[in-house]
Amino acid sequence: MARELWSPEAIDTTVPSVARMYDYFLGGSDNYESDRVACAHLLEQVPSTMTLAVNNRHFLRRVVRVLAGEYGIRQFVDHGSGLPTQDNVHQVAQSVDPQSAVVYVDNDPIVLAHGRAMLEENDRTTVIQADMRDTDGIFGHPETRRLIDFDRPVAALFVSVLHCIPDEDDPAGLIRDVARRLAPGSFLVVCQLVSEREDIRTFVTDFMAKATGGHWGRVRESREVAGFLDGMELLDPGLVEVSTWRPDNDLAPTQLTDEWVEWGGVARIG
Repeated sequence: MARELWSPEAIDTTVPSVARMYDYFLGGSDNYESDRVACAHLLEQVPSTMTLAVNNRHFLRRVVRVLAGEYGIRQFVDHGSGLPTQDNVHQVAQSVDPQSAVVYVDNDPIVLAHGRAMLEENDRTTVIQADMRDTDGIFGHPETRRLIDFDRPVAALFVSVLHCIPDEDDPAGLIRDVARRLAPGSFLVVCQLVSEREDIRTFVTDFMAKATGGHWGRVRESREVAGFLDGMELLDPGLVEVSTWRPDNDLAPTQLTDEWVEWGGVARIG
């Protein structure tokens, strides 16, 4: 059983958190009983979820390694970063160039506390508490301004987080807003949970909205995610199930069922 982590007194630990549920699916210990119960219920209906989470993490590592190693990106803003785990963005990027700068963004105060503790001695990386929809606040934050030069190329990451944004908050508009602020040669990394089955989309959307106290958006269709990047130049192989995006080995776990997948890719800003 996972240990019970410290959290600020203001946090209601009886309400599951998307960040802590993801941590549980990755085999982490920074989660509560409420998170584990929610994960168990989710696995009953969508048994591929744990494998999907692991493959999504592998995708994040590959994307950062490719952007840093092949395209020379040295600045990363990770929206909805979640709890620290192994091979975080800064660890992958700084293995290519120790001077790479990374800003983690999350609205969960537990993420802020754990992230700052982990990054205390890393002056090229920071974590800020902000809603990923608040682009003005994120781009204008003193810590962001300290590390990121927006006149130079930046990789803006939205990895497995856009399904947390409801339609009324316009996730496609958020992506366009971020894209227009980035220098030429920048990149957008986008993926989210999708399903072509209406029953799965409805069940997961309703379940997660209730379980998290409304901190959820919607499981979407792949065509909707494609619309987020309309008019942008996609890196090969385009928008795909993320375990097939430039795989570097055969070690990723096989997703045996396909009731839902992580779907996305990488776009270059011209």
